[in-house]
This record gives sequence, structure tokens and C-alpha cells, in this order.
Amino acid sequence: MAQKTVLVTGASRGIGKAIATKFAKKGYSIAINCVHSEERLLQAKKEIESYQVPCLAYLGDMGNIKDCQELFGQIRRQFGSLDVLVNNAGVAYIGLLQDMSPEDWNRVIQTNLTSVFNCCKLAIPGMVSRKQGKIINISSVWGIVGASCEVAYSATKGGINAFTKALAKELAPSNIQVNAVACGAIDTEMNQWMDDDEFISLVEEIPAGRLGKAEEVADLVYHLGYKNSYLTGQVIGLDGGWI
Repeated sequence: MAQKTVLVTGASRGIGKAIATKFAKKGYSIAINCVHSEERLLQAKKEIESYQVPCLAYLGDMGNIKDCQELFGQIRRQFGSLDVLVNNAGVAYIGLLQDMSPEDWNRVIQTNLTSVFNCCKLAIPGMVSRKQGKIINISSVWGIVGASCEVAYSATKGGINAFTKALAKELAPSNIQVNAVACGAIDTEMNQWMDDDEFISLVEEIPAGRLGKAEEVADLVYHLGYKNSYLTGQVIGLDGGWI
């Protein structure tokens, strides 16, 4: 069997890095990207290559179509085809909507939602031609229920959920599955802004009694990327029973 290739966006740390590492352990060729931290990206590349698989690391903004086109060109030249696309890149904004600048709004929309459009647009033709492929979008429970002081973030994740369901219907006849994972509170740097009291209060709200682990997200994403040709158009909650 030919070696398969996965692209994980926003993979220099946290959930994205855990997902890329999981696929590397299973023998996939890996493509990763991030926008700013070249040092972290190269460190992630080094760790992935320790599993004896090739890794392409690209510093660029997947919300920018030109950067996205350049990355996909590199993937085609180095690996040929893309079998699994994991749209993980994302940023948060915490604050009142009335205080949010148009520039901050556009940054959240571009990073979290436009990047999904760009990557899917470029991945789909190759998947359709081969009549197979998996697209997994990393979403959030806030895309389902909304979060006060995170309106823009919630809007993008809600958009991803609807995008996932619609695109799954569009691509199902071509044997391409599209699903999303709606993460709850995952123990990553994105949640390290909380003080001890806020952290304790959050954990008390979660029936499982703890935050999720990035590796648990990675396990679910790998399962969606590897199996289940009939499971598509689903937004799967991974939140310890929180929402």
C-alpha cells in the first residue's frame, strides 16, 4: 500500500501537533504549518521525523489563498496526493463584542473559517479524482452553544459546523467523508490564561471532572481519518459530557 499523506494546519503545538504526531506514528507522510513560530514548527518537524516518516513544514497563513496554494504545490511535488486534511488552525479572541475592532474580527474569521475554505477548495479536486479522501475540521462546543465574550470565535466554529454538514453532502457521492470534532476544554496553551479559581470552577462544570487531552483529540481525529467510510457530515462532541 502506498504511503498516505495528511496535512494538519496549525500544528506547531497543542492539538495540531498531537494530531500530526499520531498520524506519524501510524506511518503517514506529514505536512504541517503555522503562521508565526518557525522555531516551534521546526521542532515539531524534528519530532515527527523521529518516527521515520517524511515531514513537510510550511510557515504561512492558511487564511491567505496564496500561501495556501504555495503549500499545496509543495505537497504535490513532495508527496503527490493528499489523503487526509485536518483543518485545525485557529485563534481566540476574548472580550466584549462592542470592544472588538474590525481588524480583530477579520483576523479571527480569516484564521478560523477562511482557512477551512481555502484548504478544502485546494484539497477537493485531487480527492474527487481518486474517489477517496477524508476532511476533518477541528471545531468547538462554542460553535454549538455560543460563549459570552467569545462571539467571533463562536461564530467561526458555528460556521465550521454548518460548513462540515453541507460539504459532506456535496462530497459523499465521490466517497469523500467530511466530519468535525467539537472540542470542549482541552488542556493546551489556549486555556492557560485562567487563574486557579477559574480553572477549578471550569473543571467543576465538566462531568468527567477534568480537561481533555490533546492526545485524546488526536485519537478521535485519526479514527475519523482512517476508518468509517459511511460516517460523514457529523459534528462529534469531545467534551467530557460538559455541553
